[in-house]
Amino acid sequence: MTHALIVIDVQKDFCPGGTLAVTGGDEIVPGINALMADFDTVLLTQDWHPADHSSFASQHRGQDPFGMIDMPYGPQVLWPDHCIQGSDGAAFHIGLDTDRADLIIRKGHNRTVDSYSAFFENDHETPTGLDGYLRNREISNLTLVGLATDFCVSFSALDAARLGFEVTVRMDLCRAIDLDGSLQTAIKRMGAAGVEIV
Repeated sequence: MTHALIVIDVQKDFCPGGTLAVTGGDEIVPGINALMADFDTVLLTQDWHPADHSSFASQHRGQDPFGMIDMPYGPQVLWPDHCIQGSDGAAFHIGLDTDRADLIIRKGHNRTVDSYSAFFENDHETPTGLDGYLRNREISNLTLVGLATDFCVSFSALDAARLGFEVTVRMDLCRAIDLDGSLQTAIKRMGAAGVEIV
């Protein structure tokens, strides 16, 4: 019971046809479902933004999606509107076996701070509560899969490693946005933090 699978943001808006589609995002669903059988504990994360979230380019006059701005907590990519609370796009991919989930962590619901990581908002201070849940369950090893490798998966992996968990990222069950070389940057950062990349 010490090893958990964390499935990051396998939601409609991050799959083909969604407003922030990750190439091949739907391809990983069958493999993730199969992998769930190897774990006693399965956790899901779900991007869950208010419609006026500050990370949306639509909230900044003259700004386009995928541009960068400075926020009080640091640099922020501006995204297309996505995963709006209660919307069809925020729902999990229809093929994902959500019945296996012990816990669903919703993130990004604070309008003024984005939240890539399953553990902290992008201020790197405000917790989601996942760390405490895992420690109460005496879980020390984590395997991460999902979307997108270079943002929510890597931020979650880095925070998990910093918190002292043993972390593995299954690259075959992740897909990346790869914005201006962000995938290679994420891989290097995860490797330097001691994350096992397989």
